[in-house]
Amino acid sequence: MRRLLLFIIVTLLCGGATAQERTKHDWVRDGIDIPEVAVYGNRPIKEIGTQQTKFDSLALKENIALSMADVLTFNSSIFVKSYGRATLSTVSFRGTSPSHTQVSWNGMKINNPMLGMTDFSMIPSYFIDDASLLHGTSSVNETGGGLGGAVKLSTKPAEADGFGMQYIQGIGSFKTFDEFLRLTYGNDHWQVSTRAVYSSSPNEYKYRNHDKKINIYDEDMNIVEQYYPIERNRSGAYKDLHLLQEVYYNTGKGDRLGLNAWYINSNRELAMLTVDHGSESDFDNRQREKTFRGVLSWDHLGQSWKLSAKGGYIYTWMAYDYKRDVGNGTMAHMTRSRSRINTFYGQVDGEYYIGNKWLFTANLSLHQHIVESEDKNIVRQDGNKAIVGYRKGRPELSGSISAKWRPLDRFGVSMVLREELFGTKWTPLIPALFVDGVLSTKGNIIAKASISRNYRFPTLNDLYFLPGGNPDLRSESGWTYDGGISFAIGKEGIYSLSGSATWFESFIKDWIIWLPTTKGFFSPENIKDVHAYGVELKGDLNVALSKEWQLGLNGTFSWTPSINVGEPRTPADKSVGKQLPYVPELSSTVSGRLSWRGWSFHYKWCYYSERFTMSSNDLSLTGKLPPYFMSNIALEKSLHFKWADLSLKGTINNLFNEEYLSVLSRPMPGINFGIFIGITPKW
Repeated sequence: MRRLLLFIIVTLLCGGATAQERTKHDWVRDGIDIPEVAVYGNRPIKEIGTQQTKFDSLALKENIALSMADVLTFNSSIFVKSYGRATLSTVSFRGTSPSHTQVSWNGMKINNPMLGMTDFSMIPSYFIDDASLLHGTSSVNETGGGLGGAVKLSTKPAEADGFGMQYIQGIGSFKTFDEFLRLTYGNDHWQVSTRAVYSSSPNEYKYRNHDKKINIYDEDMNIVEQYYPIERNRSGAYKDLHLLQEVYYNTGKGDRLGLNAWYINSNRELAMLTVDHGSESDFDNRQREKTFRGVLSWDHLGQSWKLSAKGGYIYTWMAYDYKRDVGNGTMAHMTRSRSRINTFYGQVDGEYYIGNKWLFTANLSLHQHIVESEDKNIVRQDGNKAIVGYRKGRPELSGSISAKWRPLDRFGVSMVLREELFGTKWTPLIPALFVDGVLSTKGNIIAKASISRNYRFPTLNDLYFLPGGNPDLRSESGWTYDGGISFAIGKEGIYSLSGSATWFESFIKDWIIWLPTTKGFFSPENIKDVHAYGVELKGDLNVALSKEWQLGLNGTFSWTPSINVGEPRTPADKSVGKQLPYVPELSSTVSGRLSWRGWSFHYKWCYYSERFTMSSNDLSLTGKLPPYFMSNIALEKSLHFKWADLSLKGTINNLFNEEYLSVLSRPMPGINFGIFIGITPKW
């Protein structure tokens, strides 16, 4: 079966007979993206039965100082777990862990092969032109391992005509400075873009520390009053530089060549915890990163087929240093960790249409990881320092074929078969089935359903980390079921209203979790079976209140129980039947935009229910984090002159000065402000 699957993939990728041209295109102006085959309304055959969330350009660019972590927080139903401002931010998709979410950039997976997760605080929204979420089963269309789902990020040609420039200067609370620059050039064949982002801040915001109490005594030393002190975020400074170079060449005959190169240089201190009592001058806790990501692409669009190939490379150098004052003013290394990751990437895709009823696709991708992880500060019994870590390489091969069939204008079915290789181990066949149908043309009411199997291999740290790695771990596996309904109504130029409701259910076996051992360190084990289920709701409304007033509203809601249904490990194990740690059962977002002439007002709100910090759902003082909501507002004015376009924007984050934590003992900022001034010259 494995050989047959690979043979079919190669055949589809290399083949593709031409058929009569269905539509004419201006390749220079429109690029070479394959046209959507709309059978009813705007439902492309390529998206039969898929559950996905697409972010429009407004959500990505309305506050360019935000990272993708902030965009996902206020525009989706997934939980973003943040360790604080300018620190690690990961996502929990449908009650799963961050490593169960696959993330790609221009087709190349960017999950850290050591940890399996992606830090979304390191992805400026200014660098992303197209973003979408593939929920649950829908991720199998793109890749395996997304037990929760997948996040697709990509860039697009600037569509510039001649030279162009945009510069934005941002100044915010806590002495925060953000600078954004984009230079573009374009003509009938070339599109060139250079983007740069530089952000820096001492990050010393104030917060009320609920983990400490200050006593007030009377003359007899009796406690007469207590209060929580106001403290500042100590040792949390950061400096982040991002550079993105893009070059696209369009032949005008159906071919496009592309280059995307992204460089990151980050230097971040790790802020003190709310339970730390020492002085910030007594230690240095710092993480540095240098990352390069590059992708070369070729796309060819025929009359009824498309063929594309990509090659890429990722290099990441990460350093973590923890130093303490040993008592004489000398800072000594406690931890000196170094990691180097080299990833080589190649991918081939093919699509072939037969009329308007059939679409066949094939995909074959390879990621070759070479990882060196070392702690150079381990002291041996003889008093000398030893280098402890691992050096491993692992290929990750993924191939899929799919057939999408729409026999009737109101009904479609899609079948995907995927298989993957990690190292020397193959997954069993990963199937996915999708169906959708139009229930009513009035209101464009569409029903969707899908089912898929999925697997996720352990990360390199899970297998080889020293000390604690477990090379005997089994792959996590599970079945996921989706079912939902959507609608879309409106009147052109007046209003549009759309929404969807989705039920999902996942059963995941051999869930990997790191647990303490009797030897004094943590080690991963396959100990849990998890049942995650729930409901996702989405709504979107746009209204033209008059010729000059426009209103846009959208919202999401998610109910996500994620329960450990495995067997107790010991008689004292209280985790069975309980919600997984750091997975909120309820989450919701609302965002609105009101525009008038050159003015626009934005409001964003999000809510997360309580999160347990222990698998036993202990209700002690540190056993859970209380629910919180967040409100942000922004007011923007656009000015247009003959020589340039100007923009002035003011933002208020955490409008109601909410005191909250996303992760235990990690302080978060209260109300804060930002001002942005942008200029786009007209050459």
